[in-house]
Amino acid sequence: MRVLVVEDEQLLADAVATGLRREAMAVDVVYDGSAALERIGVNDYDVVVLDRDLPVVHGDDVCRKLVELGLPTRVLMLTASGDVSDRVEGLELGADDYLPKPFAFSELTARVRALGRRTTAPLPPVLERSGIRLDPNRREVFRDGKEVHLAPKEFAVLEVLMRSEGSVVSAEQLLEKAWDENTDPFTNVVRVTVMTLRRKLGEPAVIVTVPGSGYRI
Repeated sequence: MRVLVVEDEQLLADAVATGLRREAMAVDVVYDGSAALERIGVNDYDVVVLDRDLPVVHGDDVCRKLVELGLPTRVLMLTASGDVSDRVEGLELGADDYLPKPFAFSELTARVRALGRRTTAPLPPVLERSGIRLDPNRREVFRDGKEVHLAPKEFAVLEVLMRSEGSVVSAEQLLEKAWDENTDPFTNVVRVTVMTLRRKLGEPAVIVTVPGSGYRI
């Protein structure tokens, strides 16, 4: 899942981004509404975590632009106000969910995951294929009943492949979904991660390389 965090309180923004990355999400961070609009014009995001009271371009205007573009991106709006009228107004602007500050990080993560599921075709909460069982919420992976411990990026790559339901996923698509914009697209990070993932999942290998196209399970 790829997420954009838009929050002018930089310490909070960076803390949220770090936490979501530990949950195997690809996260970009900006600190004002203008920068958010620039990123939205370049990258495809599953979820935007959007502070309402932003400098340069207000969060309301960012939300309106997302609705105007007709993107499948879901918006989780943050605000320091807990008033019901404020939450209603944010939802009427086009936000998909609303979370007042201060918030528990576990709740933020759960809401982001729930919104992310709404950007794709419905799938079971636990993904199973070729003897692999992946639970995105618990961040657990089992191969033939035996637990497999994965690093966040390995988990993210496996989740993307599992969600493709047998379709080929290109290296570029894996970069888009599992890494943030600071990753050099010309590195071999995808190939190395897939190699490590294959080794951890064990034999027989379930991740197939499709020459010139990508990978599939």
